[in-house]
Amino acid sequence: MEYRDLYDKNRKLTGKIISKDKPIPKGYYILVVVCFMENSEGKFLMQKRSVIKDGKWASTGGHPKTGEDSLTGMHTEIKEELGLDINKDELKLITTMQDDKIICDLYYLNKDIDLNDITMQKSEVSDVKYLTLDEIENLYQKGKFKKSHYHMFKHCLEKLK
Repeated sequence: MEYRDLYDKNRKLTGKIISKDKPIPKGYYILVVVCFMENSEGKFLMQKRSVIKDGKWASTGGHPKTGEDSLTGMHTEIKEELGLDINKDELKLITTMQDDKIICDLYYLNKDIDLNDITMQKSEVSDVKYLTLDEIENLYQKGKFKKSHYHMFKHCLEKLK
């Protein structure tokens, strides 16, 4: 069973944890990390989530495990989902978004990743490919791109300008 740290509204660790399958208690927050990876051609590495996850396209991300900080959690998610051991120094924190239960750190990685170097975690990922901005927009319009990841992606692009 995976556990997550609980934070207060100011992102301070509370010392409390919750199992991944439990709802977030009122007044507490969990940390989520998401990374947008762009190659030198201006295309973004996206992954198709497994059918059990919803089967939609999205970026790489997840929940840091108990004891992991944001950067370590992002590194772990990339390694688990894509089998890539990215240098943490290459991950750039672009911005943080927060709602009533989630604190989400958005990372950016500019790197040419060979798709042949990827080993997908089958329980999480069913496909990976580089997509243009137009292709991402098209998938979103057709309901095939995870809504929250689309909005985070757009927010991240704005911050990168």
